[in-house]
Amino acid sequence: MSVEDLVRDALREQAAQQPPAPAGFADRVLGARRRRRTRRLASVAVATAAVLAVGIGVPLLDSGGKTDVRPSGVLDSRDVVAHPDQGPPRELIAAGRSAMAAYYTVQIVPRGSGHATGERTYWLLNPGTGRYEKDDRWSFVAVAPGLRTAAVLERTLPAPRIGLLDLATRKVERWIPVSHGIGGLAFSGDGRRLVATTYADNPDGFQEVLDSRTGRSEWGPVFDGLSRTGFAVVDVATGKGTWVAVAAGREFPGREDFAFSRAGDLLYSRIVGPRDGMQQFYDFRGRKVAAPANERHLRSDVSARLSPDGRLAAWGLVAEPHHTSYSSIRDPLTGKEIIRVRGAQLVAWSDDKRLVAWERDPNVERYRPRLVLVTIGSGEVVPLSGFQEPNDWYGDRDWEPVFAER
Repeated sequence: MSVEDLVRDALREQAAQQPPAPAGFADRVLGARRRRRTRRLASVAVATAAVLAVGIGVPLLDSGGKTDVRPSGVLDSRDVVAHPDQGPPRELIAAGRSAMAAYYTVQIVPRGSGHATGERTYWLLNPGTGRYEKDDRWSFVAVAPGLRTAAVLERTLPAPRIGLLDLATRKVERWIPVSHGIGGLAFSGDGRRLVATTYADNPDGFQEVLDSRTGRSEWGPVFDGLSRTGFAVVDVATGKGTWVAVAAGREFPGREDFAFSRAGDLLYSRIVGPRDGMQQFYDFRGRKVAAPANERHLRSDVSARLSPDGRLAAWGLVAEPHHTSYSSIRDPLTGKEIIRVRGAQLVAWSDDKRLVAWERDPNVERYRPRLVLVTIGSGEVVPLSGFQEPNDWYGDRDWEPVFAER
């Protein structure tokens, strides 16, 4: 069955079954998410980290047959590997082309004088054992397609060099120095290049602020002294790259890391502020350019982005009737909604009709999510991980996945 047939049938089915979202619901949801991102590090960094890790352009799955859910698997498998009893997972989580290459937790560490940093601790997938192993040496990790190599930054940000880590041996095979301090990394779709985003200060900084509602002090984002300075596109094989100055474009705090376009010939970064979730594209000289036609209507805070065949675009949360989440699937060329799919946040494409998503527990009022596999045109969800317990009412998660293609 073609994608067009699938979508046409699904539209008829959902038109009859799915309740419409209340007027203005999407605006309220997106507004709440923007407020969450200014309150917690996990919220400001989640989407960017996932975007940096998800690979592009691999062989497609056979679309026929029933989903095969198995308790364990290997990296070159295309089966679904699920551990719904594990949260956070201890063993490989994967679905089709995508696998969870790592996950991380965030802890706010006071630094004195009312300032703090949000520090990540990573658990990296060992490709030999299929298990996640703690590695607290790194402040930032991006995983290359194939899940064999990771680009890493040491604990103090901005970092002066990039490490190329062998995930099997846990040894840094090579260090690549960069002329300006680095705060974020992303691989190109073919894994041959890295874009290193440079910052003048730690991009995960916090300061003590007074909550006017409660009268209590809490950690909030830093509004001054935090700035992106530019990027360097680095050839992984040779380590060569040239730094380009690009000033911060935000109006509110938050990472503005660069990532590669689908074709790999441009970069984009998230826009932080009133147009939060939108994106700005640049050429390799740092000049602002128009978005490619098939990426013009994407959101930078939805990490799944384009389907493997490029014909569908994952978009944001649009409705949560009765605590059941739905996200929009759109035409990437027009931005028009084609259909809605289960899931509160679309993380990665498994194939052209299935996605890995965060799905909330419909049985509780609080946002208590787990990773699931969802299928376009079907209300079925296949649990991949155990549920998370949110850190507070705003729904911040206690661990964040890093997906890459396998």
